[in-house]
Amino acid sequence: MSKGVLIIVAILAVIAFAVMGLVGKYNSMVGLQEEVEGQWGNVQNSYQRRADLIPNLVETVKGYASHESETLEAVINARAKATQMTAEITPETLNDPALLQKFSQAQEGLSSALARLMVVVERYPDLKANQNFLELQNQLEGTENRIAVERRRFNDTARNYNTTIRRFPASMVAGMFGFEKRAYFEATAGAEQAPAVNFGD
Repeated sequence: MSKGVLIIVAILAVIAFAVMGLVGKYNSMVGLQEEVEGQWGNVQNSYQRRADLIPNLVETVKGYASHESETLEAVINARAKATQMTAEITPETLNDPALLQKFSQAQEGLSSALARLMVVVERYPDLKANQNFLELQNQLEGTENRIAVERRRFNDTARNYNTTIRRFPASMVAGMFGFEKRAYFEATAGAEQAPAVNFGD
């Protein structure tokens, strides 16, 4: 084999190696992006579970405290706002920190409305002893804990993805194929723990 042919073979081998490396990086980033989007789905599912519990909670409280209409209405309105924000965030908009912050604020507004409702509940011992209410309490507390877990997992997954697409040479592939940084779930101070939803003892 002539020297010229060997040089061409060597160049082709280097190109093939580089292409394989780029393909590997691209596939790795696709996998990480899918993980972020899948974990966001878990966050949304947890929040949706909470939203699904609220109508039953409101109806149960209404049966014992129907004149607390202002507090009940605040919970219903906060739920509607939070549900609307959940629908606005898609995998394609996860790179928008402002939108994610609006989502967070809407969910925190619902948490605050629920906390105010729990203050009202303290005035009604019969309600606190109601079996349906106790079951809702357990489900809601479990859901709040699940939300906290899923938020943490989302941030961990997004951080891993964001770190990967910023490192060289992956950053070149990310730039070529439009892999964008994902926003983190940034709650207010203290909100990294599940909100205290205490129905009283």
